[in-house]
Amino acid sequence: MQLAGTDIRLLRVFDAVVRHRGFAAAQAELNVGQSTISNQIAALEDRLGVTLCRRGRAGFRLTQKGGAVHRAVRRLLVAMDGFVTETAALRDTLAGTLRIGVVDMLVTDPNFRLPEALAALDRRAPAIRYEISQCSPQDLQARVLEGTLHIGIGSFPHKVEGLRYIPLYEERNTLYCGQGHPLWTVPEADLTAEFVASMRTVGRSYWREDHWNNRDFPNSTAMAQGLEQQLILILTGAFIGYLPDHMARRWRDHDRLRQLLPGRFVYTCPFDAVVRQGTDLSPLAAALVTELEALYPAPLAASGFGAEKCGRDES
Repeated sequence: MQLAGTDIRLLRVFDAVVRHRGFAAAQAELNVGQSTISNQIAALEDRLGVTLCRRGRAGFRLTQKGGAVHRAVRRLLVAMDGFVTETAALRDTLAGTLRIGVVDMLVTDPNFRLPEALAALDRRAPAIRYEISQCSPQDLQARVLEGTLHIGIGSFPHKVEGLRYIPLYEERNTLYCGQGHPLWTVPEADLTAEFVASMRTVGRSYWREDHWNNRDFPNSTAMAQGLEQQLILILTGAFIGYLPDHMARRWRDHDRLRQLLPGRFVYTCPFDAVVRQGTDLSPLAAALVTELEALYPAPLAASGFGAEKCGRDES
């Protein structure tokens, strides 16, 4: 089929529906009603000659062919954005959509300076449109490599060929319990590593089973998908668990969290920006890298706590 302007519009509607996992959730982005979206998807199915999705009481579900079409749509839209960026660069102008991915719970870290980098970039290139999404470290690397993200920021213990890693800073994590936990009132002098490690622990799903900071805790009875979910379980007073210190600070200041033996239960995560290597680097990604490198002229020194290092790893 030859693509016309109306086809591109329908493909963008389909992409929004898939990203939002349904017609109702896509209404806000598309600024049209659910019935209109349904008609547009039906029109696209007629145009392509395939059924893209199932919708009904069981909810929204892509068909196998619908999944293949969506992958092709994403490649097409990325290529179109790339065309806009590359032709603008010929006029010494930065334009197009800059797609950024980050891991969870970064904004409370004073070392996380992406907002300042974006502010500087926006001042010199106000025509750029921004999209920011949250992903796991593995998804960030995969999406940067395939080109659906220009840049990712996270902790990446396993490097992937074809990507460039730019060191930014380190994040310190220590062990915490919540108010009401059996350890809450135990004097510091009475806390031992063995006693603390015997408590019920909540881990994160992106820790490997053999991760060094899991081995100390034989009573790991809860699992959280991300940091905010882990914090919720720690705040119940039933579990202990690791949290980044910048994230926990507010709750410590309000007497809701207690740090446990920070000289023993501590590790640091190095954070990088990741982009595609060499000539595959988009002008938009290169521009943001320039702003980040101006804010991080050299990688921050190791924290000096003697802590082992890790990454937010799902493997």
